[in-house]
Amino acid sequence: MSDSALIAEANEQNFEALVLRPSFEVPVLVDFWADWCAPCRALVPVLTKLVEAYDGAFLLVKVNTDEQQALANHYSVRSLPTVKVFRNGEVVEEFMGAQPEAVVREMLDRHVERRSDKLRGEAAALHQAGELEAALATLRGALKEDPDNTRIHADLVALLVEAGALDEAEEVLRKVPADKGVEPEFKALAARIEFARDTEQGVDAETLKARVEADPGDLDSRYQLAVQHVAASRYEEALEQFLEIMRRDRGFRDDAGRKGMLSVFQLLDNSGPLVSRYRARLSSLLY
Repeated sequence: MSDSALIAEANEQNFEALVLRPSFEVPVLVDFWADWCAPCRALVPVLTKLVEAYDGAFLLVKVNTDEQQALANHYSVRSLPTVKVFRNGEVVEEFMGAQPEAVVREMLDRHVERRSDKLRGEAAALHQAGELEAALATLRGALKEDPDNTRIHADLVALLVEAGALDEAEEVLRKVPADKGVEPEFKALAARIEFARDTEQGVDAETLKARVEADPGDLDSRYQLAVQHVAASRYEEALEQFLEIMRRDRGFRDDAGRKGMLSVFQLLDNSGPLVSRYRARLSSLLY
């Protein structure tokens, strides 16, 4: 075993001290292994390299299952190697078998706090205090420092949309790796940018509502009203307006009513009672 201070060997007596208590401060990876296990030996250099590379951002604890059968049984270890991530005293993720470095690193990044995540927290506090420009500056700096942290991309795009800096928001979104860009969070941000671009400047929701009440066939105003509802997170009101546009004219703005509904579904992660209800109404209208 490595003599690194970040790697320890646990038994029943010291498991709480080496794993459970430290997991309230940083993630702790527990490697359940055995001498006779070839995949266990293959995993050792991967874990050793990562614990040194992350330099204290997580701890590695090894458990010899031949010697510590009670621990292995308690944590339901059925095959070797089994690696479990402990956070706040609980197992939060695990994998079995020897895995390549990229897979282990991806798992770690879901639990390890990076310096850029602390900057994200600072930006969130600034935003909550009403200091939007300062929050944006903090996130831009964080992204420059750590461009691989896609959580910064998401935070920055959301605030850029709020600030009306849509070109920059699109530029930041384009830099998200393709495999991450297909995740619901980033699809929802893309939809927000699209809706923001459609917003008619200088016309408030009350004015648009009055226009629609005066002329229910004014689909331009109805569409703008739907877009403003989206911007204010009034999703049911937005869906109602998009559905009415569909009823009145499927050809309006190249089927903008249906596309608007689908974009709102995306914003809502395509789940939940509101999505289910309006998806059914959409299907009924279509078919």
